Amino acid sequence: MSKSINLKQRPVGTPTLSDFEFKELDNDLTVSDGKVFLEAKYISVDPYLRGRMSDAKSYVPPFKVGEPISSGIVAEVLESKHEDYNKGDFVSGLLEWKEQQVSSGEGLQKVDKSKAPLSAFLGIVGMTGLTAYLGLHEIGKPKKGETLVVSGAAGAVGSVVGQIGKILGLNVIGIAGTDEKIDMLKSEFGFDHGINYKTTDDMKAAIKEVAPNGVDIYFDNVGGSISDAVLFNINQFARIIICGAISVYNKTEIPMAVAVQPFLVKNSALMQGFIVSNYADKFPVAMKQLSTWLGEGKLTYKETIVEGFEHTPQAFLDMMDGKNKGKMIVKV
Repeated sequence: MSKSINLKQRPVGTPTLSDFEFKELDNDLTVSDGKVFLEAKYISVDPYLRGRMSDAKSYVPPFKVGEPISSGIVAEVLESKHEDYNKGDFVSGLLEWKEQQVSSGEGLQKVDKSKAPLSAFLGIVGMTGLTAYLGLHEIGKPKKGETLVVSGAAGAVGSVVGQIGKILGLNVIGIAGTDEKIDMLKSEFGFDHGINYKTTDDMKAAIKEVAPNGVDIYFDNVGGSISDAVLFNINQFARIIICGAISVYNKTEIPMAVAVQPFLVKNSALMQGFIVSNYADKFPVAMKQLSTWLGEGKLTYKETIVEGFEHTPQAFLDMMDGKNKGKMIVKV
């Protein structure tokens, strides 16, 4: 019997396991013309899903209470009546948290496991890699010799951003929450410096120490007080890339922060938020570059893989709590 994972209720503050529910599904899934029958292999759990659990306006509609959650999934085609897919193909796309499901094929892309492990198509050569590359390239406009600071640097996107920064000749500083993660940033991903924000009393001074010439590009995955500290260190014409704000996603009150306007005006700096689909027309070029760098050994990646469909909600909670290194993925 196949199962789905539904949103049982909208979380208040930090989500808990009680906000999710498992539902048994009717396995009599008819595959009509133009449809494919899929079995999930890997599920991506990501910070943006927290926003979709709230009934608030955003760039994507909120999840509906009582219905399945969805995210990036790699699945195998078990049966096909669609001209573009054959039995045995592997595909990736935005799919529901179900062990098995029928799809129209819309939004699916074939993936070639001979080129990279299946899980990588949810990470380094999937939306994670595209987000890192396009955010840095299109908004950051990096120039060799500049200083790049990355928050949430040990996460899926942050770890790729830092590596791309090094490929492009930047001085790269990563901010993360454990000494183990800081060591990983430097030893495995080639970051020049790392700051453990949990053991640092004065973030503003800590950033200045490792970036004495100031910060030219800031890739922000967290928001909050860490990002406030970076503002005090930005250079003239700095570019601030807003990719996420995981530090405030679970807040029930309006978070307090320093006013950004004086920093932006004084430094003629740019601050821009984005979602990766803004640059959909550039996906093929970005994917080609990422694949090339991966093949040349210039990019590496880290995954935290949790085994078992039933552990998907806990994997999401652990990711939100920073327990992952690199991309958090569930192996179904």
